[in-house]
Amino acid sequence: MDKKNLILLKTLLLSTSRVNILKHSKDKKKKNKIIAAYVGLFFLYAMIMAYSILMCVGYGMMGIIDSVPAMCALVISSLAFVFTVFKTNGYLFNFKEYDMLMSLPFESSTIAGCKFLYMYIKTLPWYMSVSVAMLIGYAIFAGVGPVIWLYWILLSLFIPLIPMLAASFVGFIIARISSGFKKTNFIKTILAFVFIIFSFSLRYIIENFFENGRAEQTLENMSEATEKASGIYLPMGWFSDAVTKGSIISGLLLIVVSAALFLILFRIVGRSYRNINSALKTHAAGGKFKMTTQKKRSLVTAIAYKEFRRMLGSTTYITNAAMGEVLAVILGVATLIFGFDVIVSKVTSGAPIDAAILQPAIPFIAYFLVGMMSTTSCSPSLEGKNYWIVQSMPIEKKTLYQGKMLFNMCLTVPFMVFTVLCLCISARVPVINTLLYIVLGFALCAFSTAWGCVCGIKHMRLDWENEVEVIKQGPGVAWYMLPNMFVVMILVVLIVFLGMRIDHKILALIFTAIAGVLALISYKRALALAEKR
Repeated sequence: MDKKNLILLKTLLLSTSRVNILKHSKDKKKKNKIIAAYVGLFFLYAMIMAYSILMCVGYGMMGIIDSVPAMCALVISSLAFVFTVFKTNGYLFNFKEYDMLMSLPFESSTIAGCKFLYMYIKTLPWYMSVSVAMLIGYAIFAGVGPVIWLYWILLSLFIPLIPMLAASFVGFIIARISSGFKKTNFIKTILAFVFIIFSFSLRYIIENFFENGRAEQTLENMSEATEKASGIYLPMGWFSDAVTKGSIISGLLLIVVSAALFLILFRIVGRSYRNINSALKTHAAGGKFKMTTQKKRSLVTAIAYKEFRRMLGSTTYITNAAMGEVLAVILGVATLIFGFDVIVSKVTSGAPIDAAILQPAIPFIAYFLVGMMSTTSCSPSLEGKNYWIVQSMPIEKKTLYQGKMLFNMCLTVPFMVFTVLCLCISARVPVINTLLYIVLGFALCAFSTAWGCVCGIKHMRLDWENEVEVIKQGPGVAWYMLPNMFVVMILVVLIVFLGMRIDHKILALIFTAIAGVLALISYKRALALAEKR
């Protein structure tokens, strides 16, 4: 990479860095928000590192510590692939600053490569937190020297590259195909959903492959599974051999192959990069227009409809906001076809669990998917530099956020009801319990909507250059998503435990009351914050 390329990459990083605000801004509120965001990220990294170290401790106690390097490479590669799949559209393609960048004296392949490296650097802290933590756990049991520490950290920088390049190539294919259609967003969204659902189901496809005896032998334990994966995905084996056996050749293979694939991919992408982005930025105009009856809506309904149109106009937004709902529908249909017991057995890998004890957890299982992301956690920030237009409109601020909350309720509640009904029918839940579970699901959606709005307003970020920074990396989304996810998993365990001692109807009423109170408190808090913005 020459000096010009480094200047472009440095400019991309500085233009979106919040460090500049900390250095030069005199606004204390902005500084405090940025500090709070960094503190939040620190705790997230700490949680990931703690989990990774505990995993290594478990491996060490089972006597399979030599499998840790391969597992480290697998975890980082999986994270890199998933993160990049969701970020390709918005970072590499169809990005906001396209016109400005393409007018600069750089080749298309250079711009594409710098955008990829920008995405890599932005996500590198996540990967390195896993790597360093697993290195610490590995060193405790294996007793490695300082040379291996340096070797491990150096090679960890290259582990994410190959899966990121693979995900970028998938994004390139999706963008290339969809750019040939008039409804580019629609085609791109459908292709993205198909690929993401396939990625989610890949685990069960592989498990089914081994269970049906189509392979020579089944995976007996975690160590054997890791070794088998290392044989299939070669970079895992290279990294493992490099740090456990001190193989210089394996380390060089990882570095050279990663660099070669990077150069080859962006040489290919560069040939049609300008055409693809131009096609994605262009919208076909309708040849015919016919005036129809105009509909009058209330202010709140009109704002909710505006949010709906905003979501449909962005593949990044819809694949993140609606992915949970799509998975919920798939789960509901699957339980009707295969049965509740079969799905439970499949998810728990055949553990001896009576499916009947999971009935009280049905609303929380559905909410885990439907409430995966609340649109209200990112929609305030999505106003961006046009927020002044919203502020100048002759409407109360609370009305604006009531409209945003109404849209999220309209998005989540129908899917929640459908999924709960499917699960209850398949599990043969009594009618009264089913109705109570639906009411509990509604209360959970209300809490998700209101709490997401609190996070979205409190951690609003309007100075973004790319909507990916708000939808995927926004502090509002992080503060909503991670605590919500972990709390729901804890509640599932808690309600199953209580369900063995308390009547399921009483339990549903208690949790409905708790969720309703929390939703009301969050709603009041969201409106109070709205008045201060």
